[in-house]
Amino acid sequence: MRGVDTNVIVRYLTQDDPVQARKANAVIEGALVAGEQLHLDDIVICELVWVLSSAYGFDRATISDTLLKLIDSAQLSVNDRDAVREAVTRYAESAGDFADYLIGSQNLRCGCESTLTFDRALRHSELFTML
Repeated sequence: MRGVDTNVIVRYLTQDDPVQARKANAVIEGALVAGEQLHLDDIVICELVWVLSSAYGFDRATISDTLLKLIDSAQLSVNDRDAVREAVTRYAESAGDFADYLIGSQNLRCGCESTLTFDRALRHSELFTML
């Protein structure tokens, strides 16, 4: 198994750089043909959300749909598919950042009763306790 960096996934999804997109396509499609899983780390997923939102201007719904398709792919390995799926759902429906929802979801799975925060965008989430 090989890990995939954020820039490879961005090139694959956006096709905005023809040279890099061809290389990304070859790796991802080649892995599919070979039956090889590729790994998307949580940090890569967080960076991907940030890049698609800030650099490309995609809205939450588009980003959420894209993430769900990626994490539901049998070709891609993800650290904790359920935590990422939960974070995607919360991100799509709320005002907080995706990374925060992933942190809250993972902390809950680790036995935390809540995650302490100063971030007012998270005040309505049961995952967080405002300080």
